[in-house]
Amino acid sequence: MSSLSSTLKFFLNLNVVQSVASKRFDTKLHSHGISLNDFLILYHIANEPDEKLRRTDLAEKIGLTASGVTRILSPLEKLGFVKKEVNARDARVSYVKLSSAGKRILNEALATAEATAEQILPESKAKKMEEFVKFLNELGGTVQ
Repeated sequence: MSSLSSTLKFFLNLNVVQSVASKRFDTKLHSHGISLNDFLILYHIANEPDEKLRRTDLAEKIGLTASGVTRILSPLEKLGFVKKEVNARDARVSYVKLSSAGKRILNEALATAEATAEQILPESKAKKMEEFVKFLNELGGTVQ
């Protein structure tokens, strides 16, 4: 087999690191009753005007399909963390809105997520963080 390009090595390693990090976040966030994907959904909705987003826009922000987002949203709706909201001008358009319970869980989970991120990334590596976040955003990342 031929040697891999540095670009392919980067993406393969990024995938492995993402999987390992996701498992750690899921384990820690479980204490709040949510997963990393749940946290991402709540985070993105909370950072929008009026704390609401169309499902398709939410799917784009977290890198999933609209049906994937719908599968994640269903339990969050049952738990009362998000709710559906119909567009007053166009009944075909619906939004996902953050509930007060969702805000509370997000605020509680934020401290856990920050602590988990600090555990995964040693402070000695944090100096490169801003540059790396910028690079990931250039590749399509959505968290500023």
